[in-house]
Amino acid sequence: MAALQVPYTKSVSLSVGSSVKIKATPTMPFSMSPEMQVDFHTGNEEDSDIAFYFRVYFGNNVVMNSRQCGKWGKEVKSTGMPFEDGQPFELCISVQSNEYQISVNGSQCCAFPHRFDPALLKMIQVWRDVSLTSVIVA
Repeated sequence: MAALQVPYTKSVSLSVGSSVKIKATPTMPFSMSPEMQVDFHTGNEEDSDIAFYFRVYFGNNVVMNSRQCGKWGKEVKSTGMPFEDGQPFELCISVQSNEYQISVNGSQCCAFPHRFDPALLKMIQVWRDVSLTSVIVA
């Protein structure tokens, strides 16, 4: 299967019970500090509000946040590193009634409380140092 272009953007409509599944592989060893970022935007432009920001500093940590009216909220960090150096992964972000639940390769790793109504989401963007195989919204 051909890799998807990165940065990857997709118009979406999400609601409670829906999920986003991302299959990808880091493009470089963790020793070179690769990153991956997934943004759930409330508009169709990159400068729109971000309801959910998920940034992986491979080999280090995961940072989650939101951006409203150009201002970032309080960061939530996860110290666990569910990603393995050089290995493909499946990241699943599930929309629950009060939070996003994040799992990697089928194992729950973290959660982030809603700061925006998920119904406001219009676009997802996946970017930085990953080779993207698929992005499925269900």
